[in-house]
Amino acid sequence: MKRLLVTGAAGFLGSHLVEACLQAGHSVRCLVRYNSRGSWGWLEDFPNKKSLEVRAGDIRDFDSVRAHMDGCDGVLHLAALIGIPYSYESPLAYIRTNVEGTYNVLQSARTLGVKDVIVTSTSETYGTAQRVPIDEDHPLVGQSPYSASKIAADQLAISFHRSFGLPVKIVRPFNVYGPRQSARAIIPTVITQILAGKKQLKLGNLTPTRDLTFVKDTARAFLAVLDEPSFAGQVVNVGNGKEISVGDLVQRIASVMSAKVEIIAEEQRVRPAASEVERLLCDNTRILKTSWRPEYDLERGLQETVHFLQANQHLYKPESYNV
Repeated sequence: MKRLLVTGAAGFLGSHLVEACLQAGHSVRCLVRYNSRGSWGWLEDFPNKKSLEVRAGDIRDFDSVRAHMDGCDGVLHLAALIGIPYSYESPLAYIRTNVEGTYNVLQSARTLGVKDVIVTSTSETYGTAQRVPIDEDHPLVGQSPYSASKIAADQLAISFHRSFGLPVKIVRPFNVYGPRQSARAIIPTVITQILAGKKQLKLGNLTPTRDLTFVKDTARAFLAVLDEPSFAGQVVNVGNGKEISVGDLVQRIASVMSAKVEIIAEEQRVRPAASEVERLLCDNTRILKTSWRPEYDLERGLQETVHFLQANQHLYKPESYNV
């Protein structure tokens, strides 16, 4: 049992990771971004909400991060700006949050002597696959300001391991999906439009392929990496090792929902040509050295996601494009 700080705990993946940590018997301190409403994001709906230790702060503020990390055995760093389209609008916001925020976590962990440090990366750091499946030694290519900021954060983390011996591990998830995901992602975008009764779906590029991993499987992978000391100073991919095109994915979702749909390309949803990542397929050899195995196939994961979105349609706005 460890006392773990989870940054970005109020978000999609962060809230699922908090659940996984609690189920594994760990004590969890949740760092959520300060807001005047006192909102805990997805943590608000936790059945055992009163048992949570929730701290409000800002990942961009070193003093805040260090104060909230004090007394913890480990940190699972997920706080980040993650929407790719918005990174075209405000690149500097991604530098300040993703790069400087990661520095604040690393330096705080270093000064406090924290023994377990996990930094969350993304398969977007690989850019379009130059070889498949993509292993951890694949070249890193910043094809969007978002991916560039994550590459910088990852390299900073590795430098802290090499320079100061900080026990950093980098978890690099491929495309995560499931309940609580925002409508900026393809799966909730499609599902919420169908639930709203739309027969014509507004989407971007349909040809790129993605390696999809259900969020609960991804959360369990974080704990597998946490428990493996040999991963210190390494990157660990997390994915299923299967790919599907966006177009085929839409048809799978429609089939699960027993819906017939027509796809309409909408210009604002299409990435700039040189920025589009055309193919992602995970080489998960390293994570499979642990006891972790994915428990959800795509069909089961989509069904659980649809059920969640059906029950929470009021939280989504399918009529508008969420960058």
